[in-house]
Amino acid sequence: MTGIDQLNNEIIRQLQYYSRDVAEKVEVAKNETANKLLANIKRDSPKRRPRYAKGWRIKRTPKKLIIHNKTDYQLTHLLENGHAKRNGERMNGEPHIRPNEEIAVAEFLNKVERAIDQ
Repeated sequence: MTGIDQLNNEIIRQLQYYSRDVAEKVEVAKNETANKLLANIKRDSPKRRPRYAKGWRIKRTPKKLIIHNKTDYQLTHLLENGHAKRNGERMNGEPHIRPNEEIAVAEFLNKVERAIDQ
């Protein structure tokens, strides 16, 4: 019976080691992807509003990273999607968040898959 117990303990120990290793790699991938996404959003933000472009930040919580605009958060929706002006004209949006988000999600998923496969 002790041989089976030893085998069971060794399997559990190896699975715990593997899960810690994958969790560490996912955390690194999360930080790298968030930093790259932040840089890309700053780069692609509308140039007419330099304060808006400089306002992007990463808020770190225990389980997730949140990228937000600290200075002009009210403008993100308007600049991304466009809006109506006072005189009835329409201001076209300048997509700078959604395209970068889609790229970051795909990149993060690839990094997580590689971390699991290794």
